[in-house]
Amino acid sequence: MLAPPPSKCLRPPLCSIPRTLAVSPSLGGQPVTSQLTENLRKILFGGTFRVFNYEWRKSFFKFKEPHSDLSYGLETDRGGAQAIQTVIQARVIKHLLFSLQSGSERRTLQSLREVGQRDQEQALAAALSDSLWLAGEELSATVTLVTTDYCITPHLDYKLDNFTERLTLFMFNKKEDLRKFISEHIHCFKDAASHGVILFLYSLICSRTIDRLREDLDSSTSHLLQIRMGNFVCRQALLNLLLTGRASPYVFNGTELFGEDGQPLERPLQGILTRSDVGYLHWSREQMDRDTLPQVGSMLKTPRCPVWVCCINSSYSVLFSLNHTLLSDWRTEHLFQLYFYNGQATQKTAATLTIDTHSHHWEAPSKDSDLDPEKRISSLEMTVRTKWEGAAINWNGLTPFY
Repeated sequence: MLAPPPSKCLRPPLCSIPRTLAVSPSLGGQPVTSQLTENLRKILFGGTFRVFNYEWRKSFFKFKEPHSDLSYGLETDRGGAQAIQTVIQARVIKHLLFSLQSGSERRTLQSLREVGQRDQEQALAAALSDSLWLAGEELSATVTLVTTDYCITPHLDYKLDNFTERLTLFMFNKKEDLRKFISEHIHCFKDAASHGVILFLYSLICSRTIDRLREDLDSSTSHLLQIRMGNFVCRQALLNLLLTGRASPYVFNGTELFGEDGQPLERPLQGILTRSDVGYLHWSREQMDRDTLPQVGSMLKTPRCPVWVCCINSSYSVLFSLNHTLLSDWRTEHLFQLYFYNGQATQKTAATLTIDTHSHHWEAPSKDSDLDPEKRISSLEMTVRTKWEGAAINWNGLTPFY
């Protein structure tokens, strides 16, 4: 059912998105309904009276300077939106390295440094499209944009945010049409004050649909965001939705039917069912100390392309290789390079790590041998070793961090 015309509905104060970033009603699309706005709130926050805070509302997809050492890089926030920005960053790198060039061309960091503004926008449109199409089970996808005219009349227990109430939904049944539409409206995701990350998140949920999300989740995870240190952060289910198109609450392969006591579970635990196009690695010093570190399965650790989202001590970053055969030819895994980018303003160029899987000198005794390896080795190195156990890591002159 369409929302009532603006003259007959309760008008919230002026939308926080500039009119230049709002689409005209003449573009078509389906206006948001009261039921959908409530469902969006519930699936995100667990209730209708919570709204995105300032940190989320100011987050968008902003590239570094074109034709620079990090022209392929997005600037990521330190707040809850960082996880979403980092997954899109991983897909941007995947697109620039393994979609634009032919398989016979040698991929180099220099080719990434030559990325201009148009290439940046095309890569972002491709990354957003890939994520939404995957969430729609590669059959359909939905893009949510803000319009200037439509609004809804919320219930008394619903808190207005002057943004969600102005959504318009655009549905697509062909991926190329989806990519073209996003490309034409890329400013709605990449410009300041666009609320671009939230718009993409709403699009992701609508592409997956509320009903399918409820089927994905379980009693341990009823909604996609949780509060940590005063901010809303992504649960694992949302991260898995971004990576695989399905909001699985766990990172192991497949489905677990039995509990630790060997008894059948009332409801199976849903893990990762398909190999992802970009991967995921996870390491946390705190979880290691508490012996609660989740064991990421091979579906996520061995993606189709050698690009990984890394969750290191609850902060997100990207590792990637220039060699597409790294994950398909075991001989390439003896000695290879990985590049590390964390999206922060302090990083001016990607860190180059040389990985040697045949050397184990990192385990040799030293003056610090009385310490646990996890205490004297950087968290980034420990993260790499969740994929390549026992590998020696050369920072090539850089002081190890993380």
